[in-house]
Amino acid sequence: MKRITEKQVLDALSNVIEPDLGKDLVTLNMIQNVVITDEGKVEFTVVLTTPACPLKEMIHQACTNAIKHFIKECTEVYITMSANVTSQKAQVSTGGEGQFIKNTIAVASGKGGVGKSTVAVNIAVSLVQAGAKVGLIDADVYGPSIPTMFGLTGEKPRVEGGKLFPIEKYGIKLMSIGFLTDPQTAVIWRGPMLAAAIKQFVNDVLWGPLDYLIFDLPPGTGDVQLSLSQSLSLTGAVIVTTPQSVALADVVRAISMFNTLKVPIIGLIENMSYFELPDGTKEHLFGEGGGEKLANERSISLLGKIPITKALRERGDAGNPISLDKETKESSLFRAISSQIARQIAIKNANLPSNGVKIEL
Repeated sequence: MKRITEKQVLDALSNVIEPDLGKDLVTLNMIQNVVITDEGKVEFTVVLTTPACPLKEMIHQACTNAIKHFIKECTEVYITMSANVTSQKAQVSTGGEGQFIKNTIAVASGKGGVGKSTVAVNIAVSLVQAGAKVGLIDADVYGPSIPTMFGLTGEKPRVEGGKLFPIEKYGIKLMSIGFLTDPQTAVIWRGPMLAAAIKQFVNDVLWGPLDYLIFDLPPGTGDVQLSLSQSLSLTGAVIVTTPQSVALADVVRAISMFNTLKVPIIGLIENMSYFELPDGTKEHLFGEGGGEKLANERSISLLGKIPITKALRERGDAGNPISLDKETKESSLFRAISSQIARQIAIKNANLPSNGVKIEL
């Protein structure tokens, strides 16, 4: 049998195009660790731009087809799907050595009560389940909900050498003002104190290397949003709304704020989109199609629609996010949304020049 060469393998795989980036896998340096046995078995690794890539199976099949089509001597194809999350900038937190935070995502809403924290938590869980390293900052200083939604009420972070260690649960590194204050006492702070708290959460917490650091922002367009957007090079913002007109009017203002601050909008999520009756009928309690209409008008992506369900609410209240259960419909929806977020970020990163900056508030 004629021995297969590495050049043959790379030539074959140069015919596989990464759909989002528009270039072949070889040019993008996504093919690594090529091994060819005397028996004609071809092994290699495909390094994706995110472990949450929604095109993973399609790329796997395309690689298999390319090898079998162009290399007739091949007896078997074995592909390892790996990932190295991309970053538009080499972001480094000031909390210590090795604290590389590749992407920062703001989860925002125009008004309260739309389920923004529920969405942020389940996005974080879904990204971790896909294999990403994720941190979550509860930036809603006046109404922190992360301790409750992770079942960590009363927990305190460890402090060592003037630095805070994030509390970790379900594979997510967490920080919240709720870990540092009495949950029965109101936080009555002015703008400068809010900015200082967010600065501490970024710079004085030992996050370690992260693929995604998610900020669960307070509702509206206030001091926290302004300080964070002006001081931190955010990768992008995800905006959560409900279908009703009053919520959408506030979303327009949130979009306007991020546009003014030159923060890219990754997309819009319509929460509480519908209630599904036992017979499968969808009851649109807060109206229908509002999120999709707004996304089209503003030329932004509609990342997904999340229904109102009792299980989603109960799991959040119990500190056991529903995305932990991969068999639920809600979990499937959040996985799809998280994949779209990761996909949009990878596309943005590929189209921007790389230059090193520090996360320094």
